Amino acid sequence: MDSYEYGELLKKLKTKVDNISLIIKPDLLQKRVDDIAVEQTDPSFWSDAVNAAKINKEKTQISSMLAKFKSAKQAVKDAFDMFKLASDENDNELLESLFEDANELEEKITNLEISMLLSSENDSKNAIVTIHPGAGGTESNDWASMLYRMYLRFCERENYKVDVLDFQEGDEAGLKDVSFIVKGENAYGYLKAENGIHRLVRVSPFDSAGRRHTSFTSVMVSPELDDDINIEIEEKDIRIDVYRASGAGGQHVNKTESAVRITHYETGIVVQCQNDRSQHKNKATAMKMLKSRLYELELQKQNEAHNNVDKSEIGWGHQVRSYVLFPYQQVKDNRSNLSYSNVDAVLDGDIKKIIEGVLISQSDKKQF
Repeated sequence: MDSYEYGELLKKLKTKVDNISLIIKPDLLQKRVDDIAVEQTDPSFWSDAVNAAKINKEKTQISSMLAKFKSAKQAVKDAFDMFKLASDENDNELLESLFEDANELEEKITNLEISMLLSSENDSKNAIVTIHPGAGGTESNDWASMLYRMYLRFCERENYKVDVLDFQEGDEAGLKDVSFIVKGENAYGYLKAENGIHRLVRVSPFDSAGRRHTSFTSVMVSPELDDDINIEIEEKDIRIDVYRASGAGGQHVNKTESAVRITHYETGIVVQCQNDRSQHKNKATAMKMLKSRLYELELQKQNEAHNNVDKSEIGWGHQVRSYVLFPYQQVKDNRSNLSYSNVDAVLDGDIKKIIEGVLISQSDKKQF
């Protein structure tokens, strides 16, 4: 990196910080923190424990955002001042030090962007993820299993906890369906970027002729709803089926009809749960999954209406990401338009940068 490139980088980073300032309005955030501090001095504030916890959480989130913003803004200002000083005095040693720290400074601003993009109401919630293979039998079932492993490895990297809600093995290989809940900081904020159709191109290990196959798998992600979000579902709107659980779970699970499947007539959404030995608990979890899916569907409709999106454009075959293993190796996300050559690492769960690329590209389209 030379002085010109570094100067251009600083200009770009300053523009990003200025744009973020216009979005988050730090003065208003600081006023909100100050107002909450005043509220907390009133003894009656603590009489409602639920409300107090909610407001305290808001204060913590806002304070964290402000601290990151102020730190990033100051870092860019300091870099500008040091760069001017080094240039004016021809201090090559200082210039080299600034150049070496350039990547760290850029990453600091990127982290601020991501924090801003994960500040929506639902981003901090847990995520309910369902993976369902498309047409293609064993090929698609195996691809769904590969994606499932990818997300499990991602969760390990991010120290997220995963609870499997439902798992149905494929007849020959892979899986027919899997649902799981991911628990951790900003789990939904990150994993919502995985919503959509994922496409795999490879030489099939199940084809003796060694031909290339294309498989599709759907990934659906919805936020785990808080108890204070009320979604009414009437009995006449759903069908509840019970069946014997498959796979691991012990003799009791496999010999009784403890698994529950709920079908929502109007939307066609189907959810199922078999992770508990109690049919009652499985039903409660399945209902929670259904409410989360309905909530996510409504958010999607509102977003489509706001952005004038044609519903026909969001369907099977309109993949959000392609994973090509043959004749070359590349993962390309259709939303960020970014490509990645480290396919093995991606399939091993190294997808955080891909997700962040999607979040940033979507914010650019909204002129964040």
